[in-house]
Amino acid sequence: MDDIVPSRQLFIAGEWREPVLKKRIPIVNPATEDIVGDLPAATAEDVDIAVDAARMAFFSNKGKDWASASGAYRAKFLRAIADMILERKSLLAKLETIDTGKPLDEAVSDMESSASCFKYYAELAETLDLKERTPVSIKQQSFKTHVLKEPIGVVALITPWNYPLLMAAWKVAPALAAGCTTILKPSELASVTCLELADICRQVGLPSGVLNVVTGLGSEVGAPLSSHPHVDKIAFTGSTATGIKVMTAAAQTIKPVSLELGGKSPILVFQDADLDNAAEWTIYGCFATSGQICSATSRLLVHESIAAKFLEKLIDWSKNIKISDPMEEGCRLGSVISKTQYEKILNFITTAKGEGATILHGGGRPQHLNQGFFIEPTIITDVGTSMSIWKEEVFGPVLCVKTFTTEDEALELANDTDYGLGAAVISKDPERCERFAKAIQSGVVWKNCSQPCFNEAPWGGKKRSGIGRELGEWGLENYLSIKQVTEYTSDEPYGWYSPPKTQ
Repeated sequence: MDDIVPSRQLFIAGEWREPVLKKRIPIVNPATEDIVGDLPAATAEDVDIAVDAARMAFFSNKGKDWASASGAYRAKFLRAIADMILERKSLLAKLETIDTGKPLDEAVSDMESSASCFKYYAELAETLDLKERTPVSIKQQSFKTHVLKEPIGVVALITPWNYPLLMAAWKVAPALAAGCTTILKPSELASVTCLELADICRQVGLPSGVLNVVTGLGSEVGAPLSSHPHVDKIAFTGSTATGIKVMTAAAQTIKPVSLELGGKSPILVFQDADLDNAAEWTIYGCFATSGQICSATSRLLVHESIAAKFLEKLIDWSKNIKISDPMEEGCRLGSVISKTQYEKILNFITTAKGEGATILHGGGRPQHLNQGFFIEPTIITDVGTSMSIWKEEVFGPVLCVKTFTTEDEALELANDTDYGLGAAVISKDPERCERFAKAIQSGVVWKNCSQPCFNEAPWGGKKRSGIGRELGEWGLENYLSIKQVTEYTSDEPYGWYSPPKTQ
């Protein structure tokens, strides 16, 4: 199966191009630890070439070839990309599983969601034609004003390894819909399907330079992209620490950034909750994608009156999760992405135990899997608010638990974090759910569920979880610049200055 991984080069100006320094990075299947191929490792020299290609595409034929073409024209390409993703869904899903270790069923769903995202932004691209000259109502009758929405320019899109193609779609689709030209830099830990996206764009005839895919290390590609004077915007998804570096680099040229960063999201389970439903949403919110989700609801706050019974439920549900080769039918927990991440997660668990927490369930490698970077679903209790397991993002299948007695205490604990991406409230009381939806400091709140996201709804966080919103109309606005156009319509002189005397 591993031999299906294609050997690709960088994708620049519509062509496959070998890196200037001819370097490559091994591709490791995290579920087997086998090297299954390699990918091109770009450097700053390649970044310059890619940025030049994107800039040339943006200004080609005075912008008429892409940037100022109609939204309907660009929508045709977005729909063609979506259709080809669906045509290749089976292969792309297998490649995603080989590259990331996520269950094949999940990867199939990711491919479908990626195609859906391109289709959604095709529709929004067409609506731009209807908003080409949006009038602005002003009080001065001698002036007329309208607004133009224009593509912001050349944008660098830096994406993570947990949902490689889907996170690329979240950025590439709205950027292309807006008329931007792009340089996509996927994580060096999972770039395979992003290179396949490049091949799809080549196959559908996307104009040269509109999408460039430059793979490689963050220090050698992401950093020069972030500071490049001819990149007009950075859109980044990844860790908060790296987001700070991106923002610092972008500040040197005053370029805008949108950042979707880390999280330490709470899930609150109240005493009136259906315990089985609450248990499933709790484990889904923390253990899906092996917990490698920025919005993972990894802090469980449960009412003390149901805590003992609910934890028993959680253990039963966790034991029932199929942990296996991610290619196996019914697998629901695959490996984590790399040896480094595997060791980092285990260190968090060890540290929590050393700080006085109790490993209630899991905490190590599944006994039946001797190979691959697998970690059991882990539930940790007796957690203090000063512990690292409470405060820091683990990015693994690790749930920490605290109890509460009152709503005020629950809210204080929920907001006791530097992050603010997501939060879930599980209760049969709709008024309580709404109170918490308003009071929790996060960009997304789920009522009686955890983790659903939709093309049409905004996604993003507060505090150290980022800046800006992706998806929906808000995702498109990320890549548009607003221009005011005002006309003086009176035949009379403006009259601020006295006219000069005629000679």
